Amino acid sequence: MVNYLKIAPSTDPVEVGDELLFYVKKLNNIADFVHCDVMSSNFVGRDTITYKDVQDMYYKTLLPLDVHLMVNEPLNLVEKYIKAGAQIVTVHYEAFKNKNNLIKCLKKISKKGALAGIAMNPDTEVVEVMPYIAYADLVLVMSVYPGKSGQKFMESTYIKVKKLRQIREDYGARFKIEVDGGIIPEVSKRLKVAGADIVVSGSYIYNAENRERAIDELR
Repeated sequence: MVNYLKIAPSTDPVEVGDELLFYVKKLNNIADFVHCDVMSSNFVGRDTITYKDVQDMYYKTLLPLDVHLMVNEPLNLVEKYIKAGAQIVTVHYEAFKNKNNLIKCLKKISKKGALAGIAMNPDTEVVEVMPYIAYADLVLVMSVYPGKSGQKFMESTYIKVKKLRQIREDYGARFKIEVDGGIIPEVSKRLKVAGADIVVSGSYIYNAENRERAIDELR
């Protein structure tokens, strides 16, 4: 059975400030989530939006805010973003030297009332994150390296999505599978069949002449 594919436009290509708020407001009724890319130079080499920007977006959109923290050791940051309005908070497997802190972080997100997500970079294998999936509501598969918008989708992503779908079926798990990076309609169609529930798209939607049509094409 093929699932309804949900679309989460990314904030990454958009300038912070009024342009970002205008863009987010226009996504109401045409997208399913807003994917808020929070990056820090200690993890991806550049800084982007902060919890204050997330809070500003919260008051401009009816859509759930899917906050993707691309920062090292985010344990002490997650509560701040939940208070700012995040309904989903995703942290990176690679961001924790001590994986016990990853478990603490995922539990903290859940305890504070948001959905907990675990993200994996292209070089990370599914088997590495398996011990932590039980603590997550969502697994985010990065199909590009985090930090730069407009990269080409990596074909190995399809295999990871299929493996995650199989794990979900084998264990009767309920986590959602999300994919981020280089998403175009041809890719989203194959991801949907592979088992993805949500796809994140930045440049393809932002640069489209008709963003509503672009989202429909991805879906």
